Amino acid sequence: MTIFSKIIAGEIPSYKCAEDDKFYAFLDINPLAQGHTLVVPKHEVDYIFDLDDAELAAMTVFAKRVAKAIKQAFPCRKVGMAVLGLEVNHAHIHLIPLQSEGDMDFRKDKLKLPADVMADTAARILEAFEKDAL
Repeated sequence: MTIFSKIIAGEIPSYKCAEDDKFYAFLDINPLAQGHTLVVPKHEVDYIFDLDDAELAAMTVFAKRVAKAIKQAFPCRKVGMAVLGLEVNHAHIHLIPLQSEGDMDFRKDKLKLPADVMADTAARILEAFEKDAL
């Protein structure tokens, strides 16, 4: 069981940003920018391209909705999307608010945001996500 499966199951706490019956989105605890969110399928799949076509398409559409919520909660030029998948063996998409291309550099120092800022960040994204669903 991966750390992401434990997060989805509620065994490890997370800062939830969005959820539906198939996918879960939560803040990256080592963000490149405030609002950096991970989107994962609820069932464990190691490699994103091992998802069947319908699930990969649905995950991308879910990520699009989350990106729209991030942009509403944290005005930015765009929300970048990256798929690396080397650090955790559970398919995931990184969504990162961008002001410049350099904001997607995974080699740069990560932010250390206090718990109250993380909780507020997740709440703002979740509120925008849920408002969009209405």
